[in-house]
Amino acid sequence: MRCPFCGHLEDKVVDSRESKDGDSIRRRRECILCGRRFTSYERIDEIPYMVVKKDGRREIFERNKIMNGLMRACEKRPISASQLEAIVNEVEKSVQDSPDRELSTNDLGKIIMHRLKALDKVAYVRFASVYLEFEDVSEFMTELKYLVRSRDKESEKKGKGKRQK
Repeated sequence: MRCPFCGHLEDKVVDSRESKDGDSIRRRRECILCGRRFTSYERIDEIPYMVVKKDGRREIFERNKIMNGLMRACEKRPISASQLEAIVNEVEKSVQDSPDRELSTNDLGKIIMHRLKALDKVAYVRFASVYLEFEDVSEFMTELKYLVRSRDKESEKKGKGKRQK
């Protein structure tokens, strides 16, 4: 470390202390040449997780954006905060596990939609209506019909024998 007073490159550490939150270390140093003391701070240089938007822009991943979108989609639905937190955790883990430390909004949306579809169909449709950017009512109805058909197939498999629509 270069001495801020004389520019000499050799010093000795006379005291080290970890910060209260544990994210940095404060070191008191003494220059070998001039004997003056100075302080340096050491912290981990983190590369932020990124999200690639549909138009190609990159933004820093923010958990609260995912949570806010989920809370809007799940408003007045029987879904607990811990269930939403689990979805956000899964999305965040996917970004962290990505080799480039980034994922596209398309990939993130697929993860969220898959989880919501299994959790609550109404929340799924609400989220999908924003995420898939339905252009008109017919696109929206197509997705609803698909959900109804898949629900009916699941019911038939379970032996409930729901009547055909």
